[in-house]
Amino acid sequence: MKLSSPTEHTDKTFTTVYHSNQIKRMLKKIVGFKTAIHIVLVLLCLIIFFHLLVLAKIIPYTIVWGGRLKTVSAMVRFEIASIAINILLIAVITIKSRYLKLTIPSKLITVILWMYVILFSLNTIGNLLAKMTLETTVFTPVTVILALLCYRIVMEPGSLNK
Repeated sequence: MKLSSPTEHTDKTFTTVYHSNQIKRMLKKIVGFKTAIHIVLVLLCLIIFFHLLVLAKIIPYTIVWGGRLKTVSAMVRFEIASIAINILLIAVITIKSRYLKLTIPSKLITVILWMYVILFSLNTIGNLLAKMTLETTVFTPVTVILALLCYRIVMEPGSLNK
């Protein structure tokens, strides 16, 4: 087994940081902060509307949550949780963008936004593994876009009180 030298480790770390910074610059160039905010807010409102349609049984619950829900009570729990999670993100986004002027520590908002980046990334994987074609074809791109836009939003420095 070959051990890497400190310089090799530093070079790999530098390369990783360099590529990460390139991705950040590219994403900032492609979509502005306010545009990312507006797109996320619209998508979240549409997602909440979709979940309300599932709750109202206009859309069958058998086509959501990977096709794994078996009872109406399970559907209600999952749908209410999803709506609450999306409402929380709307609140966090509006605080980060200063549309909602609340004094919340910026580190807390940043941590919550990172949690959503991770959540949407994992949700993308779940959608790819879903039994239902709708989730794979429609919601996979939506969760990828939400993960990238939340990443773009979390990168914006100094938009809150410290």
